[in-house]
Amino acid sequence: MKIEIWSDFACPFCYIGKKRFEQALSEFTHNKHVEVIYKAYQLNPNAPKKMDGTAYEAFAKGHSTTVAQAKDRFKMFTENAKTAGLVYNYDQIQMTNTFDAHRIAKWANQFGKEDALTNRLMKAYFTDGLNLADHQTLANLVSELGMNKDEALTVLSSNQYKDQVLQEIQESRTIGVQGVPFFVLNRKYGISGAQQKEYFLNALNQIWSEENPLKTLDNSDSDAACEHEECGF
Repeated sequence: MKIEIWSDFACPFCYIGKKRFEQALSEFTHNKHVEVIYKAYQLNPNAPKKMDGTAYEAFAKGHSTTVAQAKDRFKMFTENAKTAGLVYNYDQIQMTNTFDAHRIAKWANQFGKEDALTNRLMKAYFTDGLNLADHQTLANLVSELGMNKDEALTVLSSNQYKDQVLQEIQESRTIGVQGVPFFVLNRKYGISGAQQKEYFLNALNQIWSEENPLKTLDNSDSDAACEHEECGF
């Protein structure tokens, strides 16, 4: 089973949705047969590389609302995150551009560490208050996971993986993604939003059953069975 996940590191529900999906996947009996592929998405492609002021002020300005309303909105995100075992620190969050973070995540994929880096980048953004547009910060995070810091800086100073990130963003538009997180299962089913663990688990089981129906072997003694409250002998 192939599952593609479109998300952005700066999306509060993407981190929550990823956590809940991972919990469901860990309980899914056939999880060894599941391939998870991460796809890039940007909620705000015009976000700056360095933020002035607070996250509350940046959100209020970008959404034509007040700082007080932004704080109420972020409080809701924070409470939602707690239900998934996550900590959001909006007093520290730097709402900066995530494009280069997506590029370095694609680079990490060749080492089998895109999933681990995705988790680290989301934690860096929402919990640690780090600037995901800063190349040195990204290189440090890469180094934490055992990848080469200097190689990461070389990638970040170039345009490597730019086309792949743009292609994945365009692909999301092509298939009709209107919000993230968005999960595509076997290119047949779509799940939008940070659903509960049980929802994801039910979806996994349902799709597995459809793709792998139980097959009954030919039985020469067809009378030795009970059907509809009657038994044949």
